[in-house]
Amino acid sequence: MKSWLKILLGVLALLLVGGFLARDYVLLHLPGWLAPHVYPNHAVAWAKGPDQASVPPDKRPPNIVLIVADDLGYNDISFNGGGVAGGILKTPHIDSIGHGGVSFADGYAGNATCAPSRAALMTGRYPTRFGFEFTPTDTRFARTIAGFPSSWQHRTIFDEDAAASDPPPDDKGVPSSELTIARLLRGKGYHTVHLGKWHLGGARGMRPEDQGFDESLGFIIGAQMYLPEKDPDAVNSKQDFDPIDKYLWANLPFSVQYNGGAHFRPARYMTDYLTDQAIETIRANRNRPFFLYLAYNAPHTPLQALKADYDALPQIADHRTRVYAAMIRALDRGVGRVTAELKAQGLDRNTLVIFTSDNGGAHYIGLPDINRPYRGWKATFFEGGMKVPFFMRWPAQIKPATVARGPVSHFDIFATAGRAAGVPMPTDRAIDGVDLMPFIAGRQAGTPHQLLFWRSGGYKVVRDGDWKLQVLGLQHRSLLYDMKNDPTEQHDVAARQPAIVARLDALLARHDAESVKPSWPSLIQSPIAIDRPLGTKPRPRETYIYWWN
Repeated sequence: MKSWLKILLGVLALLLVGGFLARDYVLLHLPGWLAPHVYPNHAVAWAKGPDQASVPPDKRPPNIVLIVADDLGYNDISFNGGGVAGGILKTPHIDSIGHGGVSFADGYAGNATCAPSRAALMTGRYPTRFGFEFTPTDTRFARTIAGFPSSWQHRTIFDEDAAASDPPPDDKGVPSSELTIARLLRGKGYHTVHLGKWHLGGARGMRPEDQGFDESLGFIIGAQMYLPEKDPDAVNSKQDFDPIDKYLWANLPFSVQYNGGAHFRPARYMTDYLTDQAIETIRANRNRPFFLYLAYNAPHTPLQALKADYDALPQIADHRTRVYAAMIRALDRGVGRVTAELKAQGLDRNTLVIFTSDNGGAHYIGLPDINRPYRGWKATFFEGGMKVPFFMRWPAQIKPATVARGPVSHFDIFATAGRAAGVPMPTDRAIDGVDLMPFIAGRQAGTPHQLLFWRSGGYKVVRDGDWKLQVLGLQHRSLLYDMKNDPTEQHDVAARQPAIVARLDALLARHDAESVKPSWPSLIQSPIAIDRPLGTKPRPRETYIYWWN
């Protein structure tokens, strides 16, 4: 019997036997049941470069390794004296990129959620210039979020009219008309490799192998299991107060694809598996310039640690915190193994290694200090949602322990990597990023950006020098912060500075005029408390925003 027919018969049986309870269960799990079949693990035969290098590594264009963590909070690494569980967890390998090169004191994500942020990073442009305003989701996922019971007076709003015209999730992505960093570098002779998360579209023309990557091994959707749920090497933490968590545990596979082929099972814990494959690609390409985009899914939910990492942190009493810390321990180990392999291959000196996170830590994991000292979370434009670890190491060009002041953004990676490779910037479109190397080296004074913008539906933000205005469209309210004297956004001065609010409103209107209509609709507007994580008791008169997605 065909597998789809078995599923259909099972669904009908459950509906008949269990009534509405079974219906809800089926609707929640249906996407996972209908997911592609996952085959057993098999080795990946990476394309190999020349056996001998035509020129020494220091005489050719630099290799570029871009490492992006997923939902890593500002306080999740020990670089700034922080770290998970009050600093119990150290991240020496991630920290070493910042200590051995440049750390950006005001490094910003391109957006406060993963996919628009990655779209900015990949194209060097505000994603609102090409309609990538919201994170791609399945309509069923949005319904799950909106329908989850809450004791809070503020409720998630689901847009039925938008849902009626919502395109399939795979059709939501970066259009093929955009120029990605991979396509830019491949035009200069780089071998380009993507590993891990994509989340920038699964339709033809949007996939990584269609967007400039010679090779891609990973997953198109926005999350993935790290191990099967009942694997003896897995330690799980489920957050019953989080509708996103409920949906992920019900539906996520444990799988990867190579260049769009059949889905197959990774050989081990996902973070370590991606690290293993990164090492293999470095070895395969050691004799030619390469661009490696290593997009870990850690520490994005589901919270799932390797037992060996969990057991190594007995001093952390809280189970959820310990699982989360163990995930970051694996991430840090992976970064260390990748940088060690560059040194082992004699490539370290002339490789530009970039490390960042796609956005700040998420409120829905229920941990309070992940973005300390900043307020806010992923899916908010407070600093906690956008201010991220942002490091670059290139021993041939960047002095150790360099600290760069002034706002920079993910979209600067496009121009910085392109210039490092000797590629002219395109002139047929606006490129919002700038080459950061002149600022790092002290050849150019000032700051890279006087103005930075962020937008998600009716929630809009501009930073102009030391002023930052947040416009909360659904609440018809604006918040103004003096970032020089109040970098953690504690004191809203909008009522005292109406002229500045008006000027920044005009800047937002001008930026909106340079943007295009979203390529797919916002399905939900979801309330997020700024000063407490999900799963905690609401507070009277607390600050909150509505996130459009």
